[in-house]
Amino acid sequence: MKISYNWLKQFVQIDKTPQELSLILTNVGLEVESVDKVQAVIGGLEGLVIGEVLTCIQHPNADRLRVTTVSVGGVENLQIVCGAPNVAAGQKVVVATVGTTVYPLEGEPFKIKESKIRGEVSQGMICAEDEIGLGKSHDGIMILPADTQVGILAKEYFQLADDYVFEIGLTPNRADAASHLGVARDLAAYFRSEFEMPDLSAFNVDNENLIIPVEVKDLDACPRYSSLTIAGVRVGDSPDWLKDKLKVIGLRPINNVVDVTNYVLHGLGQPLHAFDADKITGGKVLVKKVAEGTPFVTLDDVERKLSADDLMICNAKTPMCIAGVFGGKTSGVDANTTNVFLESAYFNSVSVRKTAKRHGLKTDASFRFERGTDPEITVTALKYAAILIKELAGGEISSPVSDVYPTHIKPFEFEVSFTNINKLIGANIPPVEIKHIITALGISATNTSDDTLALRVPSFKVDVTRECDITEEVLRIYGYNNIAIPTKINASLSNSSRPDKENTQNVIADMLTANGFAEIWCNSLTKSAYSKNLDQAVFILNPLSSDLNVMRQSMLMPALESVAYNQNRKNADVKFYEYGKTYHLINEQYIERPRLLLLVSGATQSEQWNQHTKSATFYNLKAAVDAVISRLGITTYQTDVLEDENFAYGIRYFRGDKTLVSFGAATKADRKQVDVHAEVFYADFDWAGLLDIVKKNKIVNKDVSKYPQVRRDLSMLVDKDVTFDALKGIAFKTDKKLIKEVGVFDVYEGDKLPEGKKSYALNFILQDEEQTLTDKQIENTVQKLIANFTQQAGAEIRK
Repeated sequence: MKISYNWLKQFVQIDKTPQELSLILTNVGLEVESVDKVQAVIGGLEGLVIGEVLTCIQHPNADRLRVTTVSVGGVENLQIVCGAPNVAAGQKVVVATVGTTVYPLEGEPFKIKESKIRGEVSQGMICAEDEIGLGKSHDGIMILPADTQVGILAKEYFQLADDYVFEIGLTPNRADAASHLGVARDLAAYFRSEFEMPDLSAFNVDNENLIIPVEVKDLDACPRYSSLTIAGVRVGDSPDWLKDKLKVIGLRPINNVVDVTNYVLHGLGQPLHAFDADKITGGKVLVKKVAEGTPFVTLDDVERKLSADDLMICNAKTPMCIAGVFGGKTSGVDANTTNVFLESAYFNSVSVRKTAKRHGLKTDASFRFERGTDPEITVTALKYAAILIKELAGGEISSPVSDVYPTHIKPFEFEVSFTNINKLIGANIPPVEIKHIITALGISATNTSDDTLALRVPSFKVDVTRECDITEEVLRIYGYNNIAIPTKINASLSNSSRPDKENTQNVIADMLTANGFAEIWCNSLTKSAYSKNLDQAVFILNPLSSDLNVMRQSMLMPALESVAYNQNRKNADVKFYEYGKTYHLINEQYIERPRLLLLVSGATQSEQWNQHTKSATFYNLKAAVDAVISRLGITTYQTDVLEDENFAYGIRYFRGDKTLVSFGAATKADRKQVDVHAEVFYADFDWAGLLDIVKKNKIVNKDVSKYPQVRRDLSMLVDKDVTFDALKGIAFKTDKKLIKEVGVFDVYEGDKLPEGKKSYALNFILQDEEQTLTDKQIENTVQKLIANFTQQAGAEIRK
């Protein structure tokens, strides 16, 4: 938001430099992001002075040139060669002296130098108005009144004052400061002074010849609608002072009527809209919603299909304006307008926000209505604008103020305690000072006891509803820098639960990062089209868009969007991980589930002169999953083939009825939704479940065994439905003491085996922690394994 330094001075007395004021604004909660010097005329007329032409004779070597002698108030006069047809002795003129840089309306700036023109010395330039940016005429030099003082600076004569623009990063809760008046109110409280409202004493209804009745059919969306008419206006250019005000804050002047509405908007914070009264069909204004799909052409010449939830300002037949957002193409003020219908309304912030988002529109009006304007300032702004329009465009106010406001919005009332305010601030501010700050901000305060105040918060303070809000108001005006840092800090020791969630998360994150994974943060808001169970989806009441209307139920789809983003930018080889939550509505209860997602896609090994590219496979993902499980110290779990609509294929690790992690390949349908063509493998960890298991882990230190390990291999035929996990379980049950590891080093299925059979080759690591294994112990264990595999798995041991 742009705020003009000179414009602020119309509302509050300021004796600070712009740089000093920027620090004050930041301290009171209006962070100044930049301060820029702005000149009403480019170059600021620097180096230009008022001179008097003393003599003017024909140039001896040129028919169209004159040689003049000009006084600029110095000891010596200047000889200037001039080609203007209207130059003559006795004139008061604007002179650019040697060394001055001139900024014409068209073309590049140039520096004035002493030179010879057709043999005659020229020591400056007598200026035309377009040559110094003061106008468009190039018919001749500027001739000033005869009583103009010679030698004064041109910038002083034309009363050009440099201005400074503060770029304020306005937070959404500070709707009250979205104008010069709002900023001035804070400054007045800070300076312990008063701010001035516009003088409305000149407002007078001239006649009642143009009354346009207003009917508000949706009072929830439009609680207040104020209006009046002005007849006989002359639409044209605005005066320079108004143009300059608007240009300084980055607005383009349009015409005197529209410029007034913009001036009042940025001055008082109340959006206005001016309609051509003669274009209001039926002579009546209706504030209502229209049928779904109604076409409407806005000011930018775009035809938009209206929603049944869009509030519209209509005439008797058709819509004229999207309320609080954007005007219509055919109803606005133009050069032919003579009668104006002026609107000043208070619209529901949620209604305006939804409409603006729905149509992708962002205007100065919607910016303020979305955050909440002041319903009590509509008539003030309306009268002020009417006075200015009469002054700049003529005409007569031809109707009384129409004010549809059936249910008045009452001030918010509550009590605050001086003790609580000081406790929250951490300082001892005197009650008198606290009350003075509160009242200076426009909040009515009455003592109900020595320690409490009864407050009536005005409607423009939309964010002040609680004691903590008042505390913030007091603190920012009192000054954050005035709160002393205590020399003594009190702290208490607290027991932390085991495991430390953040530390455990960081350990796994560091391990994954070290193994080439990149952490991503995806939006928890996503589109409902991704949901496979809408009955359990958590919908957003006021979504920013249809693509962000539900909370995610799966970590996968937002991560796939990240894959698509990278692959579309020639970064097809990705390894991602993300900590986050999924959100569900189950049995009318909202549930959040902490998750960890791993994802790999593309190549795991780039092409080199001595190796080919290797694409990521399921087993690359499995290695990462096993590394996470191992790093968490989880050694006992079961595996099973995954049957889940979220995976094309995969497996899961589980304990009892709790799944620790599911991992496998993403389905084609999911990849198609985000336009990812490459195969994607991902793992979905139940992070909360893993932490519960880690909590029960016991760390035991033991010496490395001095007794050697022994390896034995067995090859066997089993039915195709027998899994390695089942065989592994049988092996450990056979001898928990001696069998330390079970691995598979070969699996074979083919036509050389009996139908329905497959071959496993397993290895077993045996070790006794207390003694060296004997051949007899080893043989007994192997025989037990053979017997149990035969009996429990129907295995046929291959010799």
